[in-house]
Amino acid sequence: MLTVLGFAMIATFLVLIMMKKMSPIAALVLIPALFCVIVGQGAQLGDYVIEGVGTLAPTAAMLMFAIVYFGVMIDVGLFDPIVRGILRFCKADPMRVVVGTALLAAVVSLDGDGSTTFMITVSAMYPLYKRLKMSLVVMTGVAATANGVMNTLPWGGPTARAATALKVDAGDVFVPMIPALAAGLVCVLVLAFVLGLRERRRVGYLSLEKALEPENETETVLVEAGGGGRVPQTETAGGAGGTPADGDEAEDERLQGLDPNRPTLRPKLYWFNAGLTLLLLAAMIMELLPIPVLFLLGAALALTVNFPSMADQKARIAAHADNVLNVSGMVFAAAVFTGVLTGTGMVEHMADWLVGAVPEGMGPHMALVTGLLSLPLTYFMSNDGFYFGVLPVLAEAGAAHGVSPLEIARASLVGQALHMSSPLVPAVYVLVGMARVEFGDHTRFTVKWAALTSLVVLAAGLLFGII
Repeated sequence: MLTVLGFAMIATFLVLIMMKKMSPIAALVLIPALFCVIVGQGAQLGDYVIEGVGTLAPTAAMLMFAIVYFGVMIDVGLFDPIVRGILRFCKADPMRVVVGTALLAAVVSLDGDGSTTFMITVSAMYPLYKRLKMSLVVMTGVAATANGVMNTLPWGGPTARAATALKVDAGDVFVPMIPALAAGLVCVLVLAFVLGLRERRRVGYLSLEKALEPENETETVLVEAGGGGRVPQTETAGGAGGTPADGDEAEDERLQGLDPNRPTLRPKLYWFNAGLTLLLLAAMIMELLPIPVLFLLGAALALTVNFPSMADQKARIAAHADNVLNVSGMVFAAAVFTGVLTGTGMVEHMADWLVGAVPEGMGPHMALVTGLLSLPLTYFMSNDGFYFGVLPVLAEAGAAHGVSPLEIARASLVGQALHMSSPLVPAVYVLVGMARVEFGDHTRFTVKWAALTSLVVLAAGLLFGII
């Protein structure tokens, strides 16, 4: 019964947010509360929620101060050279913009933290997508999938968890997987290329290239019509490229992100801010302090040095309060979902059912089975739940048929491309929140491409004899 109710709860949540019948925060809170009552454990709801909040509180704190920190870095102009470099590479070509998004997300993912990757990627690419009238779900989908592949780095989390759970060396797990993961990254770039071509056909190319030229002349630009087609509209090229139209400016001030005259710029402190950011990322990788503490210290230091005035500091915090509230609120709402899912025993029963459903004859192929199961299990469960709860059971079943723990551990990494778009991953709320994309739209667009990328990684692992 708990197995059926667990799957029903997740399916109800996904359907309601994808059909936009409920907001993600409301769905994350009300649906698990309802199912907790249905299970007959309504009296324990408070305990489950408090336990879930306690588990995710450090993540929420990290996200709050990370958003403030990177928001300040954007304000002072740290990422302006990156944005201008991407602009020069992209040349107003939507195809190059999408490929550039994939490359930027993959490179920044080297820090091992999905939240910072999404903050930097969205901050750099958002103004470009808005100016070119490109689909923002393309940006979030490509960024999430690229980060999912790179999330398998030893310091990213999943590899370390798999190695710890099965008592094997993380290097022995990761290094042989590099060719398969490289194939997954190539798949993401090919996907970005295809999606970019589709965006180029949808919004045009030559007119958009001219739209970014700082010339003050009138031209006809193709814009998306209400019915999905494109209609000509007359506007000035300088207005399209330099500053957004009046409606866009009112809707989103972040289109001013490249304004070379904005008052928050601190060019004299550029190298201090760059050094502070590199030091912060290095400290994260080396695990000198817990990540929430590092971002708390970094945000306080960045605010104090760049904006000595109390009034300016309050203004910068207020400027990013919307993002902080949206993301931290979503994380605490997700704590209700994960708390009920775990506390009621639904997760455990779902995992046992899936493992038990594996036919006896598949024993010698448990590595392949593990790879396939990693897609749904890491999507519907936290990484901790999968790697410490389910993976040892799969490894034990494989060992009975001569399958080594190393192969099981490598196969367990396959689903990470899909995992990064799971509603149980706090970082995905940073991505959709900063991009101002509905979570349901992101899920509907991304899941199929992320699942395809995961299957490519699995196929490459089998082809190269790694799995």
